[in-house]
Amino acid sequence: MVSYHESGANHPLRDWLVQRITATLMAVCTLGFLAMLVAAPPIDHSSWRQLFLPPWVRLAALLFLFSAYWHAWIGVRNICMDYVGNVRLRQILYALVIGALTAYAAWTVQILWGKW
Repeated sequence: MVSYHESGANHPLRDWLVQRITATLMAVCTLGFLAMLVAAPPIDHSSWRQLFLPPWVRLAALLFLFSAYWHAWIGVRNICMDYVGNVRLRQILYALVIGALTAYAAWTVQILWGKW
């Protein structure tokens, strides 16, 4: 029998719980963003920029996107564990996905708090 750590898995209950928490956070952020769009729909680029000026909006967007990245990582990792039998190939896929998600996270911070 293969242990969780040998296959690259975490505890299944923790993964399940993280998936549910991140999905709930994303749903709440989506509803809040939709409410903002209904209340004051942006019609041009300047309006969109104004929408993201308050720090709490940028923080909510950051929370949403980091939740999406974590949610995606758990999903992709579980799919790889189930369907990629070759351990070396699975490790390469893990590295590629982690690299992409890290780049996305850095890009998210740069977009939300960089000069634009």
